[in-house]
Amino acid sequence: MEKGKISALQMAMLLYPAVVATAILSVPSITAAYAKQDLWLSPILAALPGFVSVYIAVGLSKLYPNQTVIQFTGQIIGQIPAKVLGFFILAYYLQSTGEITRAYGEFIVNSFLFETPLIVIIASMVFLCAFVVYGGIEVLGRIAQLFFPVFVIPLIVMVFLLSPYFEFGNIFPILEGGVVPPIKGAMMPSSWLTEVFLIIFFLPFLADREKGMKYSMITTFGVMITLVVVNLTVLFVLGITTASKTYPLMNASRYISYADFFENLDAVVMAVWIVGAFVKISVFYYVVVLGTAQWLNLADYRPIVWPIGILIVQLSFWSVPNMMAFSRYEDTVLPFYANFYQVVLPLLLLVVGVVKKKKASRF
Repeated sequence: MEKGKISALQMAMLLYPAVVATAILSVPSITAAYAKQDLWLSPILAALPGFVSVYIAVGLSKLYPNQTVIQFTGQIIGQIPAKVLGFFILAYYLQSTGEITRAYGEFIVNSFLFETPLIVIIASMVFLCAFVVYGGIEVLGRIAQLFFPVFVIPLIVMVFLLSPYFEFGNIFPILEGGVVPPIKGAMMPSSWLTEVFLIIFFLPFLADREKGMKYSMITTFGVMITLVVVNLTVLFVLGITTASKTYPLMNASRYISYADFFENLDAVVMAVWIVGAFVKISVFYYVVVLGTAQWLNLADYRPIVWPIGILIVQLSFWSVPNMMAFSRYEDTVLPFYANFYQVVLPLLLLVVGVVKKKKASRF
């Protein structure tokens, strides 16, 4: 079905923006609402389930090499239960793709293109991503290599340019309310950091599979450090007002002004977000298409690329009635939803798979 191969480094370059893209804009305000000045601790705590999901995904891949979770689940729990479970896994990732696409569209319309219909923004992005998905995993890997510097370098430059505006005293007092507020602030980011479980769909196609664990752990650590730096940057610039901002990083970027010429860098935030969203939507889109083709036992996934693209556009409206309801869903439901599908459920599959393998080896 998929004949292409990518390197472990390319997989890391895919996953890093796929996780960070959603988080850099909204994580500071979400974590600040609970952790206040300790918001920088929340990504560290949120990374723990991310590391666990990497370990589980690699463990499952070693037990069942050359297969994704949609394929090997049948060998663990039986074909009929596996079809039911596979349906729910794919439904989760399909819904997530629609939500990510809607969040991208809302940011663009509400921050920059005020008069542009939301459907135009969303449909055009899905249209572009469809071409990448149709090209296969090798095209996806090359796109990641191409856009990775475009995504990372502007973030580094922005932090550097904001450094003269830092008020380091905003970080104090540390742990004023104890460890509970940072833990509460970590719940939402954990739902994004567990997305590294998506490696389960890429590990079978690695040319250097032995490096899969190494680069996946590096990716998770890199995401954690990025979110810590972004949270600290926003905290040092905006202080206690961080929690009241919808997109704190964009608000912080407006402070940059050098010689009355180098200023108004909102467009940089938008560019980083668009590049990251493009990679993220493409990754999730590919996972849904590949997984659906495997679930349906198709010989090729390409015939369903466009139908699923149309479904993603529709779900971006069906699953998100409005952004207020979506924010409430992200805050209360998504952390448990994401951790269940990307940590708890895979862990149960790994335990059952290991037990079955040991029993089989005795006979």
